[in-house]
Amino acid sequence: MSGQKTWRVGVAGLGTVGAGLLTFLGDRPEFAPAGGRAVVTGVSARSRSRPRPFDIAGLPWFDDPVALATSAETDVFVELIGGSDGPAKAAVEAALKAGKPVVTANKALIAEHGAELAALAEAQGVPLLFEAAVMGGVPAVKMVREALVGDDIRSIAGILNGTCNYILTEMESTGRAFADVLAEAQRLGYAEADPTMDVGGFDAAHKITILAALAFGCAPNYAAAEIEGIEGVELLDIHMARDLGYRIKLVASADRSPDGVLVRVHPSLAPLAHPLAQAGGALNALFIEGERVGRIFVQGPGAGAGPTAAAVAADIADVMAGAVRPVFQKPAGALKPFTPVDPSRSLGRAYLRLSVKDEPGVIAAITETLGDAGVSIESFLQKPVANADGVPIVLTTHAVAESVLKAAIERIAGLPAVLDRPRLLRIARI
Repeated sequence: MSGQKTWRVGVAGLGTVGAGLLTFLGDRPEFAPAGGRAVVTGVSARSRSRPRPFDIAGLPWFDDPVALATSAETDVFVELIGGSDGPAKAAVEAALKAGKPVVTANKALIAEHGAELAALAEAQGVPLLFEAAVMGGVPAVKMVREALVGDDIRSIAGILNGTCNYILTEMESTGRAFADVLAEAQRLGYAEADPTMDVGGFDAAHKITILAALAFGCAPNYAAAEIEGIEGVELLDIHMARDLGYRIKLVASADRSPDGVLVRVHPSLAPLAHPLAQAGGALNALFIEGERVGRIFVQGPGAGAGPTAAAVAADIADVMAGAVRPVFQKPAGALKPFTPVDPSRSLGRAYLRLSVKDEPGVIAAITETLGDAGVSIESFLQKPVANADGVPIVLTTHAVAESVLKAAIERIAGLPAVLDRPRLLRIARI
């Protein structure tokens, strides 16, 4: 159509999301509701010769993503390289300094350097958008930053890593151990060759850090997140939790109180009937609780070429429409790191699994030790397991301070009848 502006898009990173974006823009260059065309005019990646499901022969190639970011032929720079530093950070900084709008799916970059990049973007008067960094195709960022700006958000909690959710779902449904399911997830492409970022909880921590900053009007503070992955979740825990009416999920949460903000990622027990427990496979799910709107629940695909590319395209459409707003909820100059709450002071219920000798008086010793430490038992489950060295016992507790609980675990671990260190899982506060 004559008279339409053509926006020249430079794309750095041609992996799964980059492939999805190039395919989308090739098929629908005039997708933006505000009009105009978005056309890829340059690409950059680590390898030019790597086999890809699309043809890049006709596109200008840049060995250096910084050169692409600052090219006179780039109107919008899309960073899909990944990583909190290195080429990704250098290219984004270069684009912003050159006055180019930036769209990124890089959660590590925003979680660890978001405040300084926001200041740079706002000083240059250009957008820095990152919808695709959290929950793939689910518009979690727009919801928190824009749709809920009129509310005061109290807490956010959800499943933000599809790889971990897939692994835990498969362990429960197939009865296979963590290592076996992880290997399958790697073969299927759900997990990287080095899965540490996913299964260690770090990917989810980057995402909840971003949501906390948006929700609470503060600078991202990834260093303050308390992080535990799913590597230690055993099949026995999954079965015992289910017998108690729970399902284990990797839950990322951010809670605001008068004392500050607590950001955590932990494998946690969710009641079987709860929507988070019902989100299986590689799905992501999120609860947002506000003072005025109450509780909102969203669920959808958190990764993949189509959903994540759609989120990147939505940000490009915002650039084309001339949307102007702070990178986070407040202008960069007003962003301050939140005050972290000491996790040891937080209250919560817990799941404790112990392996004990099969002898009289063991249960009495454990309950007495917990009582003396100030921990109240809510429920108790004993379930002999064939070929096990000891008898597994599971206790759930009433709400107790983390510091009290951990001190009690140390005391229990010292009992002669306890064979292994007790396994602690939190019961999700959802």
